[in-house]
Amino acid sequence: MQSDPGQEPSPYVNGFRSSIPYINAHRGKTFVVAFPGEAVDAPRFPQLIQDVVLLHSLGIRVVLVHGARPQIDQRLQESQLPIQIEYHRRVTDLNSLHAVTEAIGRTAIQVQSQLVQSMAAAHLNPANSVVSTGNYVVAKPYGVHNGIDYQHSGEVRKLRHDAIHQQLNNGHLVLLSPLGYSPTGESFNLLWEEVAEAAATSLKADKIIYFNGNEGILDTNGNLIRELTVPEANTLIAAQDLPHYTLISARDAVVKGINRAHVISYHHDGALLQELFTLDGTGTLITQQTYEKVRLAGVDDVASLLELIEPLEQQGVLVRRSRELLENEIEHFTLIERDDKIIACAALYPFPNEHCGELACVVVHPEYRQGNRGDTLLKAIEQRALMLGLNSLFVLTTRTAHWFMERGFCSAAISELPQHRQSLYNYQRNSKVFVKRLTAER
Repeated sequence: MQSDPGQEPSPYVNGFRSSIPYINAHRGKTFVVAFPGEAVDAPRFPQLIQDVVLLHSLGIRVVLVHGARPQIDQRLQESQLPIQIEYHRRVTDLNSLHAVTEAIGRTAIQVQSQLVQSMAAAHLNPANSVVSTGNYVVAKPYGVHNGIDYQHSGEVRKLRHDAIHQQLNNGHLVLLSPLGYSPTGESFNLLWEEVAEAAATSLKADKIIYFNGNEGILDTNGNLIRELTVPEANTLIAAQDLPHYTLISARDAVVKGINRAHVISYHHDGALLQELFTLDGTGTLITQQTYEKVRLAGVDDVASLLELIEPLEQQGVLVRRSRELLENEIEHFTLIERDDKIIACAALYPFPNEHCGELACVVVHPEYRQGNRGDTLLKAIEQRALMLGLNSLFVLTTRTAHWFMERGFCSAAISELPQHRQSLYNYQRNSKVFVKRLTAER
């Protein structure tokens, strides 16, 4: 039976097509993927590892870091040894060290076994089916803090990054445990978050991804925060009675030079793939600055602009612009770009003799209209108008009068437009005219 030639592609097809730019962008990059011991015991852990192997198969250089806190707790209970955790860090005395290292070792074997199974199921080339482990983490004692001697709990001194890079260059996946060794051979129990952070910064990784039990980082009301800058993360950490240590680690990794840190849920099947291969992801992104930027348009943006404004032209909301016209007028456009995709635009056409400008073609992609991007564009246009010596903006609209009125625009007559703009007025469209006086912000 022949398929209907006009049939729409399935969501799977559309999703796969939209992931192509990310696949190409991520290939050859170094990602550190880290998860706590709770993730290892979670029902969806096999799927998590399957997704990690998929990254590996796509040519991404993966360093995997695991935790083992619940496994250590269980082993200490079995050995009838005390469990002492102070300020998020375990106190590891000599008596409990053997149980700690045994629990970490068992967890590492469990993770490695799952990796090997997933690699076999993926039919990877044998050369790319190697999981490399070793004494890559050099540690030192954490010492005495707040009067507490942490004994055999330590912190990362350095990573043998050259050895890790060699393994990655050989096409291997590297697995790191929360266990380090001093140059004299002493063992130290480490925080998995600190191992992950040290790995990312030492290897100059392109991303670090943390898994936790929530969808990402939550605000003080328990709501998911989709994006955090470092200053915003600092504010959130200061506001929390018990700061989320994953957030602290992610913030520190970004401060130390990692472009992006992601926090996602190990309960969410496919969270890793959705976070890395879709525009918005599933969890929280931490960056130095917001990864949406406002900038002036260039000729290379014409195709993307046409794609953005075409639906509104078809609906009659905007006047149709040809590619040639847009190329000629591209210097008038201001854009909001999100992860190399244009999601909003607005144009400013100055009338310098009349000291005014026309605000036109204000468009925000339908998926991004819940934020304040229209206000961001308007502010950018107003600032640009002031720089050009203009003291007012006018806009012609058929559908969005109230939006402009709520932002300080007042109804005006056609006769108040510049003479040249009056001559171009389309009486058939019958657009309403609104004007806003501009004042420089102090």
